[in-house]
Amino acid sequence: MAAPALLVPGGRGQLGRELARADVPLVHAPGSGELDLRDGAEVVDAVDSFAETARDNDLRPVVINAAAYTAVDAAEEDEAAARAINAAGAGALARACAARRVPLVHVSTDYVFSGEAGAPYEPDDPAEPRTAYGRTKREGEREVLAAGGSACVVRTAWVYGAGGANFVKTMARLARERPELSVVDDQVGAPTWTGDLAAGLVELAGLLAARRGPGVPVLHCTNAGQASWYEFARAVFAELGEDPERVRPCTTAEFPRPAPRPAYSVLSGRAWEQAGLTPLRDWRAALSAAFAADGAAFRG
Repeated sequence: MAAPALLVPGGRGQLGRELARADVPLVHAPGSGELDLRDGAEVVDAVDSFAETARDNDLRPVVINAAAYTAVDAAEEDEAAARAINAAGAGALARACAARRVPLVHVSTDYVFSGEAGAPYEPDDPAEPRTAYGRTKREGEREVLAAGGSACVVRTAWVYGAGGANFVKTMARLARERPELSVVDDQVGAPTWTGDLAAGLVELAGLLAARRGPGVPVLHCTNAGQASWYEFARAVFAELGEDPERVRPCTTAEFPRPAPRPAYSVLSGRAWEQAGLTPLRDWRAALSAAFAADGAAFRG
């Protein structure tokens, strides 16, 4: 398989930081200060320069777009700001990649669905986003797939990693600060460790670099299994060596948020496996692996 060289916009986010550690010959993972997807000329220059460097070194350039406006609640008040990155920015990147024959892996989200399903979402299930964040990410998917290049949208969910803010770090902080806490038990998803997600995306990038695409334009990639936020929190407490009984269940109605959270966010990995890609391990095993790899970062 041809060796990929990876350009990773959003390289300072939690997924981008994980991708920056990928075991490939060349990775460039710029943050928004270095590569702002809202600046079309900057995007074109970045793709041009990286593609030239990769090809000069007999590598196949692939872009993994980890850049996104992810402030779900803030997006309800400023949807235009979210759209500028999640939709317009993604589209500009996709068109630059298509024009230069550079494959693109675009990372998307479970928020494109309504969250009202009773079985894991397949990639071709109807997208019915209920939030500004979800709408802008869905628009970004359309922009990417309409650009005409070799692109694949990969939806994921409930992501946590050693870099950046996330649920696992929040639970670790609250474990230090409070004798007990309440966590919602009526929202279900698949907690996904950036270590496993990044490995999956790099594997897909290798297929695209070898011109052996997955055969479908949209895939889902999360750790296997499912849990509620309450169950996820209890597992985090166990990894911390704290008593999980300190975590109490509550309902979504008890903690209203500006942007409604999906009640059901489980994504099917069937298409991922059918594309010949390695399925990710169960979420609980991944959480233990995450603490073994980066426990100090999670504990704060």
